[in-house]
Amino acid sequence: MRFSALTLLLTLAFSAQVTFAQTRPATKIIVDTDVGDDIDDAFAIDLALSSPELQILGISSAWGDTTLRARMLDRMVCETGRKEIIVNSGISTKSATTFSQAAWAKAGIEHPHADAVTFLLEQIKAHPGEITLLAIGPLTNIGAAIDRDPAAFRKLQRVVLMGGSIHRGYGPVGTAPEPEYNIARDPVSAQKLLRSGVPIFMLPLDSTQIKFDAAKRSELASISTPMTDALQVLIAEWSRSTHQDSPTLFDAVAAAYAIDAKTCPMTPLHLEVDDKGMMRTTPGSPNANACLEPKEDAFFSLLMPRLLNQRLVGTETCIAAK
Repeated sequence: MRFSALTLLLTLAFSAQVTFAQTRPATKIIVDTDVGDDIDDAFAIDLALSSPELQILGISSAWGDTTLRARMLDRMVCETGRKEIIVNSGISTKSATTFSQAAWAKAGIEHPHADAVTFLLEQIKAHPGEITLLAIGPLTNIGAAIDRDPAAFRKLQRVVLMGGSIHRGYGPVGTAPEPEYNIARDPVSAQKLLRSGVPIFMLPLDSTQIKFDAAKRSELASISTPMTDALQVLIAEWSRSTHQDSPTLFDAVAAAYAIDAKTCPMTPLHLEVDDKGMMRTTPGSPNANACLEPKEDAFFSLLMPRLLNQRLVGTETCIAAK
């Protein structure tokens, strides 16, 4: 009965959120992601797909095998019936990280993709001051956009970023700060972003190490939709590759903030990144805002009803013929 009551409360909260979201204009957003390695990107994207507060203009692949990542994104938007969302391919790089969800991605249908950097700049120019960039991967595409047209990039409304380590590294509270993955893959691009003049809202390791534990995984398994079925497979592929059971939902915390700022209150800071990707607070006027503590209850109150109550279904074939 306790589980049923909790589910009912979450459903009622979700209905209230949707009703409120429908009374205000949707936030235009572009997602830049290295989906397919860790599993948190998939959760972040699915949260965005399930949220009426967001008008997703496009989703772009970042870092490593960006062609395969874009193929995975195609399948995600196809299976949820969100084919209006444009998928773009970012700058390909070498990557030593295992693409844990490659099998699911490769089963999707291959499509041509536009260039992620060009798409980002064109959309900013078409909607100056209106777009949120949700950056949940290494920042190579973002650095290239700044290099190509810094004036256009400054017309972003804001960047919501999963990245950095302010007071806490990987591990429990008290763990010393350390280079965080997204920042350390391309610290030069992170430096460019911090100097860009665009409002930055950062979700660092301090606030994003929230586990999707066995109870939450059981709750997710209680329904079957194309989205939740895919998440079950992707979690299994990630778990088999990494020998871990409970995902850490780093990127999903950033997606939640893009939807509702109350999920993770911010502190203004002046931040710098060194050439090894180490982030430090330094004297000076704030150039970023960072959430420094996890807000687990607020996060899951947003995430779980949306995953459990969405009924997104595609009408097209999304898997390549064998």
